[in-house]
Amino acid sequence: MKKILSQYRLLVGATSLVLALGVTYACADFLDTPPQGTLDETALVTKGGTEGALIAAYRMLDCTNSVGSWGCAASNWAFGSITSDDAYKGSEATDQPGATQIELYDWQAGQAQDYLDQKWATMYEGVVRSNATLRLLDRVLVEKPGEIAPADEDGIRGEATFLRAHYHFEAWRMWGKIPYYYETDTDYRKPNSLTPDSVARLIIADLDAAIALLPATARNGEKGRVTSWTAKAYKGRLQVYIGQYAAALVTLGDVITNGPYDLETSYDHVWTGFQSLANGPETILAYQASTNDGEPNGQNGNWGETLNFPHGGSPFGCCGFHQPSQNLVNFYAADAVTGLPKVFVDSTTWNVRDSTWVASATDTLDPRVDWTVGRDGVPYKDWGLHNASWIRAPSYGGRYSPKKNAHERASGSQSQVGWNAAQLNSVHIHVFRYADVLLLMAEAEVEAGAIANAQALVNQVRARAAQTAQGCGDGANTALVTRYPACAGDNRLAVPLNDASIGWATYRVAQYTVPWATQAIARNAVRIERRLEFGMEGQRFFDLRRWGFAVAQGTISTYLTEELTRRSYKSAQVAFATRNMYFPIPQVEIDLSRVGGVDRLVQNTGW
Repeated sequence: MKKILSQYRLLVGATSLVLALGVTYACADFLDTPPQGTLDETALVTKGGTEGALIAAYRMLDCTNSVGSWGCAASNWAFGSITSDDAYKGSEATDQPGATQIELYDWQAGQAQDYLDQKWATMYEGVVRSNATLRLLDRVLVEKPGEIAPADEDGIRGEATFLRAHYHFEAWRMWGKIPYYYETDTDYRKPNSLTPDSVARLIIADLDAAIALLPATARNGEKGRVTSWTAKAYKGRLQVYIGQYAAALVTLGDVITNGPYDLETSYDHVWTGFQSLANGPETILAYQASTNDGEPNGQNGNWGETLNFPHGGSPFGCCGFHQPSQNLVNFYAADAVTGLPKVFVDSTTWNVRDSTWVASATDTLDPRVDWTVGRDGVPYKDWGLHNASWIRAPSYGGRYSPKKNAHERASGSQSQVGWNAAQLNSVHIHVFRYADVLLLMAEAEVEAGAIANAQALVNQVRARAAQTAQGCGDGANTALVTRYPACAGDNRLAVPLNDASIGWATYRVAQYTVPWATQAIARNAVRIERRLEFGMEGQRFFDLRRWGFAVAQGTISTYLTEELTRRSYKSAQVAFATRNMYFPIPQVEIDLSRVGGVDRLVQNTGW
């Protein structure tokens, strides 16, 4: 199949179109963009112009050229990972203090506000581009009847409506009370007077509209385009978020039973630079990163992840951000007897280990740890052994590196151009994937009292996790072969869990065979599996918050108490409070919303 976002080179013209057709008050993104000339809007009143505008709307799934702030990353690492027990900001104390302020909940600080405004501006730029596409489509239909076929009309309208829902969803789970924009709006200083529940209903209404309009398969056969199944799965996701469990069981049940999705056969196929594996059966919505496609600065690659690679002694050279926490790595410990998560079997001692997890055949671990975390003495995909020289400041950010966003050397997806080209790649960033559908369904089943159904869904995810583990990767690497002679000539990236070449861990992922006796046990098991499956994917903080204030406060407070002995800078951490259930609206956006001396945007409670 063709891939839609190989068309990113169209974006210069499409962006100019969007700016001509109107913007919301989140304008920092394009004010910092160098002038690109003028464009006659009427020249774009064509099918090609409309399709280009739609591609521009897709493009806002990730950062563009946001040097200095990475709050726009599709992975949400700044807001969903480092704010949780999954990760530290990493790097060193003096680099990107705004990200440190986000991690420490100092969210009103000036540089933290830069990160927050980057997220706000990017999400509303996505809304603007989606609505601009809809307005342009309507103009073409009136001024050039017959130019756009009915099927394409429905497809364009459905895709743009879905994207509008997605960008509002991202803003909603950040800020709760947000303004909702339609293509018919002319006042771009709308108040945020809707309750969070009311906003959620508007998102669902847009998703319902998209479901009715979109085809069941990608339009024009182009992978990356959303379909009716994308919108339906997303609707089920939102229904779980807002506690509509009975409705979610119907929606997600249809997706699971009749939809086109499935788990990848191997966990390493989910996060990969190999384009032959991109957009596989697990992908529901992903930022379609693209490198070496003619864009001269590599900005179609994973710009939002640019900082999140091992540092100077590594093949990537920079920058050491988004480092996995000791807590997260401890969470991947498996019980040596049962093969179940140690945190499930022994909830009191699973996190007592303070020593770094380095390669050791005596450690029993869930294999997902070595697809998620770079740790010393373990192959880092096919780049050789991760080692201490890859860490920028171990005393600050710890000894682990992020791994999911990194490309394989053999994939050829590394950019050949751009700032820090070695850190730009075409690993697609999963915004939503099928394992999430299964575990959201499991949540809904637990809340409905169908515990056996939930257990079966969790076991399905664990069965895939048990298929493969990190292999040698590069059988010609001298340091690797010296340490592990069985790796000589072995270039396999993924191997069975009991493969003879593995000398860095003992891997176990067992099934839950004993029925969960209570709803509380079932709820705990499902939540454990979510963290194991989605570690470092920007999900954790949002999960903790939607599970309720008591869960979020208890988890974060316990985490911080433990972390004070591991990371000294955590002594500056602000305690989790009710106000942290939503981020503060960036002050610059409140200022820009002012009409007649009155702020149309009202700050969230506590900020």
